[in-house]
Amino acid sequence: MKPRIAIPEPCSYDSQYSQRAFPAYLRAVEACGGEPVVISLQASPEEIARQARECAAVLLPGSKADVDPQKYGAEKHHETAPADQQRDAADELLLQDAYSQRKPIFGICYGLQALNVWRSGTLEQHIQSAVAHTAGRDVEFAHKVQVESGSWLSGLLGTVSGWIPVNSSHHQAAESVGDGLRVAARCPEDGVIEALEGTDPGHFVVAVQWHPERGFEHDSPSHRLFESFIEKAREWQNAVKS
Repeated sequence: MKPRIAIPEPCSYDSQYSQRAFPAYLRAVEACGGEPVVISLQASPEEIARQARECAAVLLPGSKADVDPQKYGAEKHHETAPADQQRDAADELLLQDAYSQRKPIFGICYGLQALNVWRSGTLEQHIQSAVAHTAGRDVEFAHKVQVESGSWLSGLLGTVSGWIPVNSSHHQAAESVGDGLRVAARCPEDGVIEALEGTDPGHFVVAVQWHPERGFEHDSPSHRLFESFIEKAREWQNAVKS
C-alpha cells in the first residue's frame, strides 16, 4: 500500500495562488510512490487530527503568507506578508502528530519557516541581498546552495561537489535555528540558510528553502528529495505494521 502523505493546502486567503501552486506538490508525491492526502484549511481541528493519524508522513508546502512575527517575538517588518491563522493551525497539528509519532517531515519554503518557528526558532523577515532569492517560479536556477558535509541532506542528494543549483522564490529565511534542528545548506554568496534538518538520527526531518516540486521531473536533486521522503514514509509505515 502506498504511504499516505498529509499535505495542507498552501494558503487560506489566496485561492488563486493555492490553485496554481498546489498541484505540483501532489504530482511529485504521486510520481515518487506516495498517496497525497489534502488537508483542508477549512477543516476542524478534530478532522485534521484524524487525517494526520491516518498518514505516514507530513509535507509542509510553500504559501503566499508569512509566519506571524509575534510567534517568535519580533515586530512585523513592513515587507512581511499577512499571516494565515488557518494554515498555521493545520501545520501545528500536523507537526505535533509527526513529532510525537516520529513520522517523516518534509518542509518546502514556507514549510521550512513554519517548522523552524514551531521549534522555537526565528526568521529573517526580509532578505537584503544581491542574490536572486525572489527570482520567482519562471527561473529554473536562481543561485547555488552549499550543502553541509556530513549532513542528511548531503547523503540523500549524493552531492559530490557540495553544492547544487536551485530555483528560488522567497523573501524570508530561518535566522536562529529551532530546537532539534541544524543548518544543512546555505547560499555561499550571502550565508542565507537554505535548508534545515533534524538532529535526531532516527527521525527524518528535512526542510529546504527552494522549490523542488517545480523541477522534480527533470532535476535529479529535486527528484531525489521527494524520492527519499517517500522512502522514509514507506519505512515508517512498514515499521508500524510489523
